[in-house]
Amino acid sequence: MKEHKGANSFISERQTVVTIGTFDGVHAGHRKIIERLVNSASANNLDSVVLTFFPHPRMVLQKESGLQLINTIEERKRLLEQTGIDHLVVHPFTHQFSRLTAIEFVRDILVNKLKAKKIIIGYDHRFGRNRTADINDLKQFGEDFGFEVEEISQQDVEQVAVSSTKIRNALIEGRVERANMYLNHPFTLNGTIVKGRGIGKDLGFPTANLEIAEDYKLIPKNGVYVVRTKIDGETVQGMMNIGTNPTVGGKEKTIEANFFDLDKDLYGKSLEIELLVRIRDEKKFSSVNDLQIAMKQDQAFSKQYLKDNDA
Repeated sequence: MKEHKGANSFISERQTVVTIGTFDGVHAGHRKIIERLVNSASANNLDSVVLTFFPHPRMVLQKESGLQLINTIEERKRLLEQTGIDHLVVHPFTHQFSRLTAIEFVRDILVNKLKAKKIIIGYDHRFGRNRTADINDLKQFGEDFGFEVEEISQQDVEQVAVSSTKIRNALIEGRVERANMYLNHPFTLNGTIVKGRGIGKDLGFPTANLEIAEDYKLIPKNGVYVVRTKIDGETVQGMMNIGTNPTVGGKEKTIEANFFDLDKDLYGKSLEIELLVRIRDEKKFSSVNDLQIAMKQDQAFSKQYLKDNDA
């Protein structure tokens, strides 16, 4: 997969099949569309192109919405790379770009820059200034500019019954197993391990504090989760607490993972941590001893879950 920073930097010797979207989560529904894209490109001796945008349009046009995304842009790139596409175009979404008329977007971006010979798009796709153009307009532009439009029908979309909104809601509610089912892969948190308060170590459960740079990344509901990661090429299992640690006087939200059977200095390491299942809510215990008892129970549950699910 070749990555292009905007349509202006796109280079391809062949004409293309293009699909367009934000693809947050790169979930089962997205993958169905991309599979159709890749197969169509292969059958017609064309290059497959995914055109996506960053920042997310709502982060630019509706800043007050406080939109949280399933993926950071780097996570999205890694997931899209796994789909077998030829090109990923990450176009900067700006106020100026949002003012392009439908014909300007089609002519200048899709046709002149991306060399579109075919566009595969959902039945409800809207585009152009104020999102005034729809699939019928795109088909008319196809006749005018010489490209084919393949419409993904409402029936095809509803058969998948997955949306980024459903996944976000599942994560906000702590239903990470459901989110993972929708995604068809585990939800991940990516960040750098930084020094914490050292309280976990004092309790007999040393923790790695994950710092996530991207403030738009969705963090699931506070609580304790079973997790898994790779450290120096080895799979490591553990449990993670998302919350404020109220029993020991915590105030700020932290993400702390306790990895089982691991004795390594992790400070400064970049980790991708998979969340597998949520064990319980975070709560304020009446004593530190009660907290330690709960953590031992969390650890026992986690190990049994990982064993039962061969994770």
